[in-house]
Parts: sequence; C-alpha cells; structure tokens
Amino acid sequence: WLAPRLEAARTEVLEDLELWRQGGPVPEEKQPLDAGFTDLPERLLAEHRQRGAESELGRILAVAKRLREMVDRAVVLGIGGSYMGARAMFEACCHPFHNELPRVARDERPRIYFEGNNADNAAMLGLIDLLTTQHAADDWAIVVISKSGGTLETAVVFRLFLDVLRQACGGDMEKVRHRVVPVTGRQGRLRDLAHALHSPDVFDIPEGVGGRFSVLSAVGLLPGAVMGLDVVRLLEGAAEMNRRFREQPPGSNPVLDYVGVCHLMETRRRANVRVLSTWGKGLEAVGMWYDQLLAESLGKDGQGALPLTVVNTRDLHSRGQQHQEGARDKLITNLVGQRYHPGVLTIERSDLNQDRLNELSGTTVAEILEAAFRGTNKAYRDAGRPTADIRLEPLDETSLGQFFQMMMLATVVEGRLIGINPYGQPGVEAYKKNMSAILRGD
Repeated sequence: WLAPRLEAARTEVLEDLELWRQGGPVPEEKQPLDAGFTDLPERLLAEHRQRGAESELGRILAVAKRLREMVDRAVVLGIGGSYMGARAMFEACCHPFHNELPRVARDERPRIYFEGNNADNAAMLGLIDLLTTQHAADDWAIVVISKSGGTLETAVVFRLFLDVLRQACGGDMEKVRHRVVPVTGRQGRLRDLAHALHSPDVFDIPEGVGGRFSVLSAVGLLPGAVMGLDVVRLLEGAAEMNRRFREQPPGSNPVLDYVGVCHLMETRRRANVRVLSTWGKGLEAVGMWYDQLLAESLGKDGQGALPLTVVNTRDLHSRGQQHQEGARDKLITNLVGQRYHPGVLTIERSDLNQDRLNELSGTTVAEILEAAFRGTNKAYRDAGRPTADIRLEPLDETSLGQFFQMMMLATVVEGRLIGINPYGQPGVEAYKKNMSAILRGD
C-alpha cells in the first residue's frame, strides 16, 4: 500500500518542478513553491559544458581561484541555509585541522572561518583579533551570503567585519571591493550594498531555491571552491541521485526507500524523533545541515519529526543510554563515512601492557570505529529498536553531493506524502519580528 503512495508523491514533486519552470500562476495550496533546487545540478553542469568560463559555475571557479591566490583567510558570513551547507563541506572533506596547517600543507588554500550565524560578541571579537593581529592585516576576504540581506545576525556581522576590512586596507576601497564577494538575491539590501561597493563579483541565489535547499547553488559552491573542493564532482553526484530518483522504483530508489522507512516508523511505531547518528567527527556539520532541512520543511501544522544529530562514539557515552533503553520514539539512521587520509593508525604491542591492549595489537583505529558501529547496531536490534544505514564511501565530493540531493528530495517527497508544503518557513519570522521590535523600542 505504501509503494503507490510513494510513487504518487514522487510524481507530485516532479510536477511541482514543471509548474515552477512554466512560471505561471501557482495554486494557493502550493505557495510558496521553491522547487527550483530539484534540477539545479543538471542545469549548472549543462550551462558549464556549453558556456565554460562564462557560465555560473565557470565564474564561481574563477573567483574562487582568485581568492585562493590573493588571501590566506576567507570569512564566510551567513546563517541557516546560507552557511550550513558550506560548513558541512568544510568539515566533511577538508583536513580536520585545516586552519592550523601552514599554507603549503593546505595546498595553498586559505584558512576558512564562519561567522554571522549567531549574535555572540566574544566570538566575533575573537575572530576580529585573529584576522587583524596574527597576519598581514589585509590578508583576508569576505564571502557574505544572504538572500534578502535583511537577516539581522548576518547584516550586523557584515557591517562590523566590513568596517574592520576597510581599516585593514587603509581605506582603499579598490582593495576592499576585490575582497568582498556577496551571494544574494536579485533584489534586497545586500544587493544594494553590493552596488554601493561596486563589487566586481556578485553571485545570485537562484529564484525558486529556498535557503535550506541552496547548498548546490553559489551559496555552497563558492565557499566549497574557495576551500579547494571539486564542486563539479559535487554537482555530478547530485545529478546521479536525481537520475535514480526519477527512474528507479521503490525498493531500489534511495530517496523513496528512506521516505518509506521514516513514514512507517512514524505512523506505525510513533517514532517521531529522527536521530542522524554520525560516525566520525567530520560528519557532525552534515547532520546539523539536515537538522535544519527537516525541521524547517516539515515542522508545520502541529506535525513534523524532531531531528537530532549525534556523533559516535562520543555520544554513546551520553545519549546512548537513552537510545538503548529510553522511550521508543526514535528512528536511528547511521551516517557512516571516513575522510581519506594517507596514514593508518594501528595499535602496536607494548612492554607497558597494563592497559591490556596487546590483545588488540594490529588493529586499526578505523576497525575500532567499525566494530563500535556494528556492535551498537546489534545492541539496538537485540532490543527491538530499528536502525537504517547510509554509507558515504568514500566520503568525498561525489558522495556528499549524492547525500545532499537525496535528503533534499526525501524531505519534499515526505512533505507531499503527508500533505505538508515543504517550502517556506513562516514560523521563523515570529522571533525576527519580535527581536526587531524590541531593538527599536516598539
């Protein structure tokens, strides 16, 4: 009974895309309709093949190359969907201690910092201190991301950091404008600021692409390319997931199968907590990206599962007890993938065997993590607590692109399946209005 409903939801998602493409009137129950993310990977890749350096992707690659060669530090300013995808790429695909490495060990890539995602005075001052006292004062650039430019947290930090950059450049606005790259909507406050700065490079956030669905636009691709990641492979992975979504039936379709598991767990077992159990520190930010995607898309009309990201084996020593013996309200999805590293740590025999580890001599750290993963899954299974597994192997741009697209598609399919519009986030506006009123003394 579920397979036909999943196929019907897939059909509706693809029809949403066609409706969006046509640009005509959108039925009230479909508004807003931000379906433009669906085929964005294919569109960007096709344009790049046809127009090369003049394409959106070609421009992204060129500007990223310019920034990598010009500065040693890049500050990405944004909040929510305007930064979480880039943060996920950085933690998943870059060296775990990228910013601590000397430039040559970073393959001449800049250090990457993220701000504008909170209103934390101490954190901002700390980063400003780092930028202005540790290296040449003007040896940094800003990538500022905001669709409207009206999100207060990002707007405030951009003003503050732009002032610091102007001082670092001795008031030379020509130097400043080449060190500031806005990514924004076609209209809005940030677009107006970009015009005032005469910014030579401004990238559009595409129409019909909401913030949490924008990771495969310039929002994620530009920071990713500045990091030195292969963003073409990221898009190719996403395009491959699109093909599987369109062509394969339930049972061999990763998107529909994941939605089916989640729906059955929620309707049959009342499991309305979605635990993304990440195995490895590099996947925590990927989990936080999915947290926002699920919560903002489906947390409406008194419905929507609660997302929760954990990092194992760390959180087996905190939340593990609750997951093993607590309320049976969770679906645990394991996300497994290890960043490539040429070295392999192995336990060696030692004459200091008070820790009794000689019996594990020859065992690698990766094998210990795998044993913990398998042992935890078995413990949950023995307790009658279902799990699902997603493996990103190897964890690289291709598999990450597949995962991003899979989860975005799964979220909108589930929304259509349960009768919730997965686009828009009206509930987020309440705190913004209240905060603005308080600050203005209303």
